[in-house]
Amino acid sequence: MPRRTLLAGVASGLAALGTSPVLAADPRPVLHVRPGGSVQAAVDAADGPGRTILVHPGTYREVVNVPAEKVELTIRGITGDPRDVVIVHDNANGTQKPDGSGTYGTAGSATFSSAAPGLTVGDLTLANDWLRADHPDITGTQAVAAYVTGDRSYFSNVRLLAHQDTLFADTTALDSFDRQYYRNCHIEGDVDFVFGRATTVFDRCRFHTLQRDVTFTPKGMVFAPSTARANPHGILAVRSRFTSGAEDSAYKLARPWVPSYETTAWPSLVVRDSLIGPGIDPVTPYTTMRDAYPWQSMRFREYRNSGPGAAITAPAERPQLTDAEAALHTPAAYLGDWHTRPARSL
Repeated sequence: MPRRTLLAGVASGLAALGTSPVLAADPRPVLHVRPGGSVQAAVDAADGPGRTILVHPGTYREVVNVPAEKVELTIRGITGDPRDVVIVHDNANGTQKPDGSGTYGTAGSATFSSAAPGLTVGDLTLANDWLRADHPDITGTQAVAAYVTGDRSYFSNVRLLAHQDTLFADTTALDSFDRQYYRNCHIEGDVDFVFGRATTVFDRCRFHTLQRDVTFTPKGMVFAPSTARANPHGILAVRSRFTSGAEDSAYKLARPWVPSYETTAWPSLVVRDSLIGPGIDPVTPYTTMRDAYPWQSMRFREYRNSGPGAAITAPAERPQLTDAEAALHTPAAYLGDWHTRPARSL
């Protein structure tokens, strides 16, 4: 997909209004970032818990990292339309670092990363517009839009755009069950574009598979969970939609990822009460990443899905939850005490 398409709808032609974040006159701790300024500079300037960064319409080509000490930070676009504010960069796993110390790796390729607990992000776009076609010499083609760790990370009305490994929903440590909640978000990509070991809830989100110029199928997979064996909750997608820019049945719903550094992982995915379009293969919606870890041995389940991509023609290929089991796979069950205290309104 050309970059101009990836970032379609972004406000343009705005004059640079400053090169540093501006502290609002409002007595509340609010920082404003305008075109010509830097979101990272605003993150660096946030000097206490609960700070808010308001980003004005424009395209901010930079890498943004929110360190763990920036507790309860809010970053949001000021207009409410996520197309108006775009944070974008173009590193990939195999991109060489400027200092010659090696390549970025998958997590290091992220345009946006955060390890801060209580993070809230809303009303903006996070994108990685690195393209395979532009770099035929690079084999590490993972290019992450957002790498998120830290408990209670909340994303609302956010577009996450990339191709391979768009959203890395991970945890701060192998034995940590950090929670992430995505509501009314748009996430698109082609290969394993939602992956990681976090306890992650997608509520009323849209997952969009891209057209990909390859001759083989599947062209890719939506999910690649790597849930820790001790964690009863992995990825939950509820009341969501699965759409596609590719031909019918070109994509799989998921495959399990058992990392070499965590071979005890037991990937978990539940997709329920969602509309699955024709882009997902209805006959065999799951596939295996490595023969040693077949998808059939993983915690993959569905419940009350609809649409052509949800048709059950071979029941063994589409394990379903019972009604009793479904009661254990809800946003409240996954988010626990955080769910009883609703995330801050954006």
